[in-house]
Amino acid sequence: MSLQWFIAFVHLLALGIGLGAVWFRGRALLGQLDEPGIRRVLHADTWWGVAALLWVASGLVRVFAGTDKVSAYYFDNWLFWTKMTLFFVILLHEIRPMLVLIRWRRALGAGRMPDTTLARRMARVSFIEAGIVVVMVALATGMARGWGTLGGG
Repeated sequence: MSLQWFIAFVHLLALGIGLGAVWFRGRALLGQLDEPGIRRVLHADTWWGVAALLWVASGLVRVFAGTDKVSAYYFDNWLFWTKMTLFFVILLHEIRPMLVLIRWRRALGAGRMPDTTLARRMARVSFIEAGIVVVMVALATGMARGWGTLGGG
């Protein structure tokens, strides 16, 4: 097994985990938000976080360790920069849900039911993020085919 293959595998595995998790989080946020429902939201959110960690770690290795392509391949590719911009859009969108869900975890841990008034808004954010992930996959498939180089690809 090569490191190149393993890092690519982890990067793609994160896609399945993340896309499923953020979509399920959105669906759970629209469901009944009793204690089991809130726990479903938090469970999906945990997996969304795991996927983010896998994406970032494997992505950094791919870009900077030269396991797949040299760093210049990424830095000279407008599809890469579009993907990174979308990644930061997701991070910005995720700040509020992350803070709210931390409060939900604390409330449940203290034996209280959290305030769920932002659930619908967070569901909308989850679905938007899922859509952004799909666009990022489309950009990645273009990069895998050598498209997007600033020098003319």
